[in-house]
Amino acid sequence: MGSRNDKSSKGSMSGRQHDGERKKSYSRGNAPVNKNSGPRAGQKSKSEAGGIRLNKYIANGGVCSRRDADIFISAGNVTVNGKTVTEMGYKVQLNDEVKFDGRSISPDKPEYFLLNKPKGFFTTGSIEKGGRTVMDIMGKASKSKLDPVGKLDTQATGLLLFTNDGALAKSLAKPKNGIRQIYHVELNKNLSQEDLEKIREGLYIEKSKLTVQDVSYVSDRPKNEIGLEIKSIKPHIVQKLFKSLGYEVVKLDRVVFGGLTKKDLPRSRFRTLTNQEIINLRNL
Repeated sequence: MGSRNDKSSKGSMSGRQHDGERKKSYSRGNAPVNKNSGPRAGQKSKSEAGGIRLNKYIANGGVCSRRDADIFISAGNVTVNGKTVTEMGYKVQLNDEVKFDGRSISPDKPEYFLLNKPKGFFTTGSIEKGGRTVMDIMGKASKSKLDPVGKLDTQATGLLLFTNDGALAKSLAKPKNGIRQIYHVELNKNLSQEDLEKIREGLYIEKSKLTVQDVSYVSDRPKNEIGLEIKSIKPHIVQKLFKSLGYEVVKLDRVVFGGLTKKDLPRSRFRTLTNQEIINLRNL
């Protein structure tokens, strides 16, 4: 009886010691490794450490689905920081520059907003003399970083487009044929018929001829209120146009921008663009 108990006790002790040794050995990182389970700890490639999977990054950017993104990645359509990446599961950081077919993309879903800008708000992000910026209004629209497309003077009002779609913003900032814009302009004095005709014929502003699509007096209003349609996106171009003829712009309101209008959009309010409006802007 005693010998059996001793053997049993020794066996039990031996088993416990064996288990303890195994656990201690495992804690040193010497556990058996399944060759099919992937790289060991500490041997992860840069692409596996943190970040977001490249196919998800592309899908979030609205380019295509994750499944299709994998196909495009393997085909060599995607670059990260200037280098082509074909590795499945590759991870990128948010500050990496990712391009799909040469076009920069963002990991955020593309968003598009139209603001009816109020008077007295700076368009740029810098706050001058404690003034307010349009981002004081648009900061409530999205968690993504939105940027205005083009500018409106601080005292000007009207339509201003915002998006995180860098490719679209870039194409609209430097359009080949310009962007259709209609302004309601109020001058410090009545515009003469002679000067109205001069504007229609086209004037040279800073050694470059400004072609005007249309100009007319606003119906049933004093002759110091003018409707002006142009495609130029040069800064302060409307003010420079009338200044060249001896007039001062008192009020400036952009009522149409690239086919977008102020309809049902009160001052200081913004709205999201429809899918059709986005398509129309991409086709400008």
